[in-house]
Amino acid sequence: MNKRKIFTSVLFLFALLQVYSQNVIDWKYSIQDKGNGEIELVANATIESGWHMYDSEIPDGGPFPTAIDFDVLEGAELIGKFQSVGKKAVVKFDEVFNMNIGTYDNDAKFVQRLKVTNKDNFKIEGDIRAQACDDSNCTPPLPVDFAFSSKDLPSTLTVAAGTSTTEAIPATKLVPAQDIEDNNTEVGIAEEASKSSTVSDPVDSDVLWTPVIEEINSFGSQHEAGSSLWSIFLKGLIWGFAALLTPCVWPMIPITVSFFLNRNKKSRKKAFTDATVYGVSIIIIYVVLGLIITAIFGASALNNIATSAVFNLIFFALLIVFAISFLGAFEIVLPSSWTNKVDSKVDSTSGMISLFFMAFTLALVSFSCTGPIIGWLLVEAATQGTMLSPAIGMLGFAIALSIPFTLFAIFPSWLKTLPKSGSWLNSVKVVLGFIVLAVSMKFLSVADLTNGWGILNRDVFLVIWIVIFAILGFYLLGKIKFQGDSDLPHVGTFRLFLAIFALSFSVYLVPGLWGAPLKPISSILPPLSTQDFKLNEVTLATVYDDYEEGMAAAAKSGKPALVAFAGHGCVNCHKMDATVLIEEQVKGLIDNDFIYITLMTDERTKLPSIIEKDENGKTTKLKTIGDKWSYLQRSKFGAQSQPYYVILDHQGKPLAPAHAYDESVPNYITFLETGLRNFNK
Repeated sequence: MNKRKIFTSVLFLFALLQVYSQNVIDWKYSIQDKGNGEIELVANATIESGWHMYDSEIPDGGPFPTAIDFDVLEGAELIGKFQSVGKKAVVKFDEVFNMNIGTYDNDAKFVQRLKVTNKDNFKIEGDIRAQACDDSNCTPPLPVDFAFSSKDLPSTLTVAAGTSTTEAIPATKLVPAQDIEDNNTEVGIAEEASKSSTVSDPVDSDVLWTPVIEEINSFGSQHEAGSSLWSIFLKGLIWGFAALLTPCVWPMIPITVSFFLNRNKKSRKKAFTDATVYGVSIIIIYVVLGLIITAIFGASALNNIATSAVFNLIFFALLIVFAISFLGAFEIVLPSSWTNKVDSKVDSTSGMISLFFMAFTLALVSFSCTGPIIGWLLVEAATQGTMLSPAIGMLGFAIALSIPFTLFAIFPSWLKTLPKSGSWLNSVKVVLGFIVLAVSMKFLSVADLTNGWGILNRDVFLVIWIVIFAILGFYLLGKIKFQGDSDLPHVGTFRLFLAIFALSFSVYLVPGLWGAPLKPISSILPPLSTQDFKLNEVTLATVYDDYEEGMAAAAKSGKPALVAFAGHGCVNCHKMDATVLIEEQVKGLIDNDFIYITLMTDERTKLPSIIEKDENGKTTKLKTIGDKWSYLQRSKFGAQSQPYYVILDHQGKPLAPAHAYDESVPNYITFLETGLRNFNK
């Protein structure tokens, strides 16, 4: 076996391990004696951090509730209903389902009471299904089996004399063993699905169900963690360069560079070395700050921040304070004793250590301007949910901040080309204040959606942004003044173009009040479903809800198949439907160039017969339509979270990277166009 095959095999095994490690709910079962011949089947759920599980009591039309199902019920009969005990569910209004829904975080406990009628012949078998969701994915309600017999009953259990030995009717009609064996193949699963199909063209079901995990992994991913790290690094660079233009940092450039030149008048080489060490010290200081933030929160906590209402409200409040500071109401400053202590270290030390303390002094002195920027950047980085995000963000910020100090120390003659300090620096602060104020609305929106308050719907959000950018435009034209601003005798060309951009952007947002998609910022805005008024509500009709039937139609039409693994209870699936798939260009591509297949992994409709599969060394029972589609997603594509989109050719082979939850319309269009282009080849 050559190295390439070995490497491919390792990747394949790793992908399988990833699939089977995604069980975010761990169930532990036990039986307790409740007296009078009654017992309780106790199910304790441990929920992975960052995920929430739905309650057992969910109104019709809502997500999949936590539910129990009995395959065998002998020597006992059910008493009451399956319900949670102890810890109460957190009930919140869900904008997507338009109802109050209870959820559990971290752990939950459910019980089902039974009356034992025949202790010797007691036997129960079944499963519990629960759906879990985080901020971007939902798991299908996979069954977790339980089985107990007479030997598992508590020794203290007593059955009263004269108790009926009549066995209760099983909750689920059992399937003869021969029926299970007949269907215990991939083809059997496919045939069950196509029994009611009216497609005239035959479908090679064996080929359609063949795993393609290696093929789809070979495409890579359009939304890897690395892309978010690059994004936060670029944001750090941008905000680092912006910080240079603030009144606290800009004047420090010539002062610091002059210090280096005076310190090393006789040696240009020494000046170059010192300036480089100084720049590297700036980078180290800010990267360490990012690592400290990660250490304080921890990796798992960072993953929870993105959807935590408490954290998002805290971030919103912080950004409001930062924005008010930038607008001139007050300055955020560190205690002067800190600066004095660090400054004294510069005088008392020598060599590289003194240069490091000089860099530290710059960080403290400029904090009144860089503090709000650093705070916003760390907030944005933390909500990426990646452990390295804060450090990567600080790396970009520090590189941008250190570049001019290093370059101007190496080429001091460039200092003559720098514009002098003046009121324009205060204007930069004010502009940054408006931007931070606008960004703060995003965090308030997340908290609002999480709690279901309904106070920051899409149109309210847009009204606030329209006003913010309109005021910014008038400020840049000199019609509004803030504390620290000088009189504006005339509007410069650059300032005029910034004003045009701000006012134009404000006008561009106006159609969004009537439901315009506003594609460039669709991922920032609240979902379109929160819009109070829409002139034209577009819906995307689901063409096929059966895999084989849809694939047969794709082969007959000569179009590729767009397969969407979704769920009735998947909030983010509904968001994708409401904000991305109904967008005009996306809808046009799907309607004209694809056969669209939606497979609901939490569909509760029973299969004609139970199908048993050997999966990862365990027997998996497929009882519902949702079980079948969930098994298809796991076995064929190596994934089990929703939403999950794949583009397939007529043989069931992938044509593009898989696409997950992402409310960016351009990204989804790229996904569709990539699949279509590869299909046409």
